[in-house]
Amino acid sequence: MVSTGGEPGSARTKPLAWLTAPVEPAGDNGFFGPGSVTWKVWGYPTGLSVGFQRAVVIEELDPFLVASVQHTGKVYSQARTRYDHTLAYFATVLFGDTETATKASAVLMKIHAKTGVGIEPVSGLPYEANDPDSQLWIHLTAWHSILYVYEQFGPGPLSDAEENQFWNECAVAAQLQTCDPNKVPRTREGIRAYFEDIRPRLAASEVTQQMMDHLLNARVMYPPLLGKLGPFAWVANKFLRTATIATLPHWQRDLAAIHQSRMADLSVRLLAKPVFWTLSKSGRLQLALLAWLSPMTAPVAAPFLRKVAARDPRTLSPAEAFARWKVQTPAELYAQLHRRTEQHAAE
Repeated sequence: MVSTGGEPGSARTKPLAWLTAPVEPAGDNGFFGPGSVTWKVWGYPTGLSVGFQRAVVIEELDPFLVASVQHTGKVYSQARTRYDHTLAYFATVLFGDTETATKASAVLMKIHAKTGVGIEPVSGLPYEANDPDSQLWIHLTAWHSILYVYEQFGPGPLSDAEENQFWNECAVAAQLQTCDPNKVPRTREGIRAYFEDIRPRLAASEVTQQMMDHLLNARVMYPPLLGKLGPFAWVANKFLRTATIATLPHWQRDLAAIHQSRMADLSVRLLAKPVFWTLSKSGRLQLALLAWLSPMTAPVAAPFLRKVAARDPRTLSPAEAFARWKVQTPAELYAQLHRRTEQHAAE
């Protein structure tokens, strides 16, 4: 957390203030901590930018997920707020302390139980945002995207040992959602097999194509810009959109009716590496940019980016954290919420 809070003139309302504002330490080192591959990969500038955008775009190829997102309409009417909340949640699980992360998990599940239930219009089948298989799709798409973009625009491939650790840590993070951690692949080959298995179930309706194009427009996430910042916003949007599309396989581009030339793919690859390398040299600059894009995420990532040690240096397993903070596990809460949903449907 940043000690200046959210009062007028604070770092929360003035992103550049994050360059110098004092930062409060996290309560503990969360589920991963310093030295983890998760912090190394997700914490690189590619993670919460192109990697995250890639994940939310690809997720829409699941017809049941896109039906849930379309139902609320917030992806259009409240795009910036929705982006801010979603990115902050991921950052909390990855970099936050265990008390905040476990409680955030429970809150998100309760929100999904209220707004993420309905009927997928094409198949006529029910969807549920908290469904374990749907959550697994979201989880693996995010972790795979973050690693893939790190390899393409960051330092490059991990060592074999680091990649094994990355996927094991992915299974740890899965325990903050309803997905079965035993179904989380622990190798690159396993991840590829998962996506090959799920590919026949992916589709892109007109609604999907419209939503993917919308989510590729980073300007919907920007705060209001005035004066000379306008051209900067255009350039940043063009860069992020081009870079994200360059990482999409062509079969996904074809489904989404997204077109981009090979020259654009090559050009942005040559440009992105030095841009992200330069950003990686300054945690303060990364934090200021993050505060501009996602004010809710900045206080979560601030201790990591400013290298402020946690008050308690320990890391906990999700099971230990849920027990310590007296929060229901996702499996327990899902069973409870699912029963309520069925009861309401029967009434």
